[in-house]
Amino acid sequence: MTTERREPATDADERTMLEGWLEYHRQTLAWKCEGLTDAQLRTASVAPSVLSLMGLVRHMAEVERGWYRQVLADEDAPPIYYSDEEPDGEFLLTEADTWQEAHATWRAEIEVARRNAARFRLDDPSQGKHRRTGERFTLRWIHTHMIEEYARHNGHADLIRECLDGATGE
Repeated sequence: MTTERREPATDADERTMLEGWLEYHRQTLAWKCEGLTDAQLRTASVAPSVLSLMGLVRHMAEVERGWYRQVLADEDAPPIYYSDEEPDGEFLLTEADTWQEAHATWRAEIEVARRNAARFRLDDPSQGKHRRTGERFTLRWIHTHMIEEYARHNGHADLIRECLDGATGE
């Protein structure tokens, strides 16, 4: 499978632009993981960090779930990989952790995120509140934050991928 990335049209309306850039960054993370083995995807960047491409994908599944299910839609959606006892659980990988599972989980969370977002206007407040701050957020804020979150982690993914096999790219 080859991931195709498309930037949003330069004259798109605001919602189309935000959702276009979010999708672009989702596709970028998938692209950075393409063609690697499970072992490579589990390989940590540099000691002592446990940051890996598979860990980033699992982290983004949690982030999609947190913002679009827990905060935006007020769904009872418990964490997938982390817990109060192990707050970095998505990054703590074992030989049993597979790309197939991580990728499928992430894609499923993206699909739920899209469906939930489609029910809101950009200025609508979230139905739920952030679990730490108790704040509500608009869909505009959540989309913008998610673009920032993906962009930052895609920078990490660039460096990890280059360390693994020398592949670079925007």
